[in-house]
Amino acid sequence: AADTFRAAAVEQVKVWGARSGVEVIANPGQNTDPAAVVFDAISAATSRDIELLLIDTAGRLQNKKNLMDELAKVRRIIDKKAPDAHVESLLVLDATLGQNGLRQAQVFAEAAQLSGVVLTKLDGTARGGVALAVVQQLGLPIRFIGAGEGIEDLRPFSSYEFIEALLSG
Repeated sequence: AADTFRAAAVEQVKVWGARSGVEVIANPGQNTDPAAVVFDAISAATSRDIELLLIDTAGRLQNKKNLMDELAKVRRIIDKKAPDAHVESLLVLDATLGQNGLRQAQVFAEAAQLSGVVLTKLDGTARGGVALAVVQQLGLPIRFIGAGEGIEDLRPFSSYEFIEALLSG
């Protein structure tokens, strides 16, 4: 739980951890150092022989230089502390953002060495057209989509289903 900037972010991750039966590593207090949380999480995962570590960081504010610097710092910690790890750096992108989402993806791609995108809020009126721009202009694959609030609403991306939904209107 390395989103230490947004109020209640750590609590939100703890709730989802409890719902899914997953341990959450977090430092107490708001505005603690996210890189320190990541360092501790990698140490804990290594010592417990945990094979998969999910790291939630602050996001959505690509115009906040300090957040972008923090993401770059977190990535440096990961690369240094777990040099042999397979790292997926995924941007969670709100499908309702439209072209603003493309700009967000561009900035995050530079700071976090993105390897893919999770496209959310596809359960409403959003069509997710920004996904096409992200794939075409940045070469980032869509890994997952979110179409609701439940765990079961996050599922692997299917290009066939996505295009069919996009064109069916």
